Amino acid sequence: MTQRDKWQKRPPVLRYRAFCDEVRLNKVTLPESGYHVIFILPMPQSWSKKRRSEMNGKPHQQKPDKDNLEKALLDAVFDDDSRIWDGRVTKLWGEKGQIVIGECAT
Repeated sequence: MTQRDKWQKRPPVLRYRAFCDEVRLNKVTLPESGYHVIFILPMPQSWSKKRRSEMNGKPHQQKPDKDNLEKALLDAVFDDDSRIWDGRVTKLWGEKGQIVIGECAT
């Protein structure tokens, strides 16, 4: 984001702010360490039923990057996310988009 985004309402910035508002509204919490966040990204409607069934639950290996997804979530949950020192992030394809938060297996 840039300073210009304060007055110019670009669609990506509006989507990011809506995401942050939804996270805060749902009171999402994360521990400072040992979390495992799974981002399930929805498959495009244009995909055939065969391809959708093949890709369901498979790794999502394209944009958005996992570090950008994690950063957006941490920025929405924490005022100061510099305290976070350990966590795992996974991106998968799914029928509908969702975020699953759990603990890392030890």
